[in-house]
Formats: sequence, structure tokens, C-alpha cells
Amino acid sequence: MTDQGRRKLGALVGVCLAGGLLPGVTLGPEGVDVMYSIAVAFLAVALITQLVFIGPSARVGAPVLLAFGAAGVVQDALIWWLLSWLGEAAGAELRVEGIATILLAALITRVSILVASQLAPSQGDGEPATS
Repeated sequence: MTDQGRRKLGALVGVCLAGGLLPGVTLGPEGVDVMYSIAVAFLAVALITQLVFIGPSARVGAPVLLAFGAAGVVQDALIWWLLSWLGEAAGAELRVEGIATILLAALITRVSILVASQLAPSQGDGEPATS
């Protein structure tokens, strides 16, 4: 799996965890509404984190990882703040209530993205080496 694939996986896991664990994040009543809300949130997080990438592309030490994590939490908080407005504007049942919920959702999302990006080294992903 490539680095971008691991980051997208981390974003999906983070959005699902934030939506499932935080009482201030409402995804919809059931079924299709929940899936649509998750899709809207995942697309926003995945697209913006791909456009403005904050994070390591390979394994790094703890101090560097913490610096990337702090900057990434700020980015993800802005994304979740956007989602609190976008959920209503896009017709999704997605609701994000309160700054504390936004910050916790951002922390969960960034931790999952960083963990996923650190799962395997970027070298040896099954891609052929170039000489």
C-alpha cells in the first residue's frame, strides 16, 4: 500500500471513529443517511489532507511526529469546522456541535492518519526499485 493509500485509510478510520465515539457528531438516523454522512466527511478530510499534506512520508522519530501531529490537528480541526457547516449545506444529516467536539474529532482523525502512515516504511511497498 502506498503512502497516500495509508493516509486515506487513516482518514476513513478517523472519520468513522469520530462519528461513532463522539456524542457531538451526528451522522444521521440510520442506513443510507449514515453512509452518506460518512462519505461526505471522508471525502472532505481525504481531499483536503491530500491537497495540503501535513505529515511524514516515511517513519520518523517521536519529536518530528509530534510536530507533524500538532500541525495536523490544527488542519483537521479546520476541516471538521468546515464539516459542521458543510453537513447542513450539502443536505447530509451530518452535524458537528461545539468546539470541543471539533477538537476531539480532529485529534482522533489526525492520530489515525499518523498511525496509518507509520504502519510500514515507504520503501518496500511492493513497488519496483528504480535505478
